[in-house]
Amino acid sequence: MANLIQIYEPGETPLPHADTAAIGIDLGTTHSVVSIASDGVAEPIHDAHGRAVIPSMVHYSGGGAVVGHAAKFAYREGESDVIASVKRLMGKSAADVETVAGHIAYEMAEGEGLVRLKVDGKQVTPVEVSAEILSHLRGIAADALGRDVARAVITVPAYFDDAARAATKDAARIAGLEVLRLINEPTAAALAYGLDQKQDGIFAIYDFGGGTFDVSILKLENGVFQVLATAGDTKLGGDDIDHAIAALMLEKVDIAPAPAELGELLALCRLAKERLSTAETAAVTWRGAHIDLDGGMLEQLAAPLVDRTLACCASALQDAKLNAEAIDGVVLVGGSTRIALVKREVARFFASKPYDSLDPDLVVALGAALQAEALTKGGDHLLLDVIALSLGLETMGGIVEKLIHRNTPIPCAVSQEFTTYQDGQTAMKINVVQGEREKTDDCRSLAAFTLSGIPPMAAGAARIQVTFSIDADGLLTVSAKELVSGAVQQIEVNPSYGLAFEEIERMVSAGMKHARGDILERLLIEARVDAERVIMDVGSAIKADEALLKPGELAMIDGQIARLKTAIAGENRERIDHEVHQLNAIVGPFAQRRMDKAINSALSGRSVDDVNNDN
Repeated sequence: MANLIQIYEPGETPLPHADTAAIGIDLGTTHSVVSIASDGVAEPIHDAHGRAVIPSMVHYSGGGAVVGHAAKFAYREGESDVIASVKRLMGKSAADVETVAGHIAYEMAEGEGLVRLKVDGKQVTPVEVSAEILSHLRGIAADALGRDVARAVITVPAYFDDAARAATKDAARIAGLEVLRLINEPTAAALAYGLDQKQDGIFAIYDFGGGTFDVSILKLENGVFQVLATAGDTKLGGDDIDHAIAALMLEKVDIAPAPAELGELLALCRLAKERLSTAETAAVTWRGAHIDLDGGMLEQLAAPLVDRTLACCASALQDAKLNAEAIDGVVLVGGSTRIALVKREVARFFASKPYDSLDPDLVVALGAALQAEALTKGGDHLLLDVIALSLGLETMGGIVEKLIHRNTPIPCAVSQEFTTYQDGQTAMKINVVQGEREKTDDCRSLAAFTLSGIPPMAAGAARIQVTFSIDADGLLTVSAKELVSGAVQQIEVNPSYGLAFEEIERMVSAGMKHARGDILERLLIEARVDAERVIMDVGSAIKADEALLKPGELAMIDGQIARLKTAIAGENRERIDHEVHQLNAIVGPFAQRRMDKAINSALSGRSVDDVNNDN
């Protein structure tokens, strides 16, 4: 009865039966991996051809779809209707497409609402594409294990917001998978390296994957992992290096490639980049043009991207109120960390040799499998993630009352009581907002609903309890209840788009930049709201007991109210407070007479013994 807003499709994550196997899935931007753990040892699951790393690609053709290596082959051959890097679009709306379009090699359908992709004469959503990938991974696991699997722990970037996480759970549901838990990719990597079994310490997880970058600062204490801070970029990864190589080629051919042609070129560039992991040079030939890549050229192209990752690392350390010297170890995750430049720069930045003994393409899935085993059979490690942006609601004057602050560990739940503003108010609008600023207009509205059925009472008498709760997957539920009457209102809201990291970072930076000005403006708004409330209360009192006014008092009160209204229209908070104080002083004797009248009325016709008996 108390759940009012589900910022995701309703679902549960109960602990499964101990005898039911659960898999771990790294649903990556460019590649995905499925794994399983037994007795604390995790292993990747290979397909029928012995391959553990599965391309996150889907080729739609003839009304059907093929996934993984078959789709990658079609991609390299320049086939149309191949969708790659769809993870960048998870939880996004059509209006967000322009922020990621430079990385997308397929057509978007026109229109508002959810992103839709035009393939094979039809339209599909990123959720449906991801479901195809998850279904393929589920099939690989079933074939290898000799039994069906229906439960999984799935990893997501630490900066996936509510909408993107909800979209991931929807994709899993379509694929027939019950999501036991969504865990952040960097946290999964920490589990894979067994950091939960080490001495207490603080660790950085540097995850430079194909399409996203994440860094998390984890604190391990008494077997409990807590994410102190996260930062990252959902549009920064190995894909960008492929695009940089492709840009060199396009300068030679001087053409604007069609989406299918761009896909072919990017596949060739990615192949050349991967060859440089074991060879000194790699060639790219396309449309009659040719370039020879070597390690130096690759590092030159990658250097600006690596610098961006280190800026994210600095931001995460700042949020955690730490310096690089406080970090006890750094874990490298993601295929892009194979580049020698990345290893050197990370070691230099943190002044520590990184953990890199595990395959960076597998490490996240291995950690997810360990978490899946822990959830099905019990484990001794606990994960505590944090929320990326503060959550609150709008109060009078358009200011935000934050209930859950940025970087609060999750799962968590916070309740706070609010009251009505006007006499006889029977409904209250609750606008749920996200952001770091003090005014609602400067934050993002997630959803709004109206709590109705509040009994008409004097202003301030009603007690409305609003509860924000975030589950272990980082998904939000908001509830509201009027405590006097028990009135509740329920509504479910399915998100249609999410925030890119840049937008999150912009909101955080704006909150810091404007902090002093925002606080001063908030104090001014609160002073205005309080002053208007005083004027309203005085008006109600005069309307009810005007006969108690003495000659000249009404004129004095009206004159002071006029002065207070003039102050409210200005920008001087001290003057507003002064005029409120003056009005209270003028109204004081009248208020005392009203109180005396109320007491006399309550005691009329009653003896002292009657009153004592009441007590």
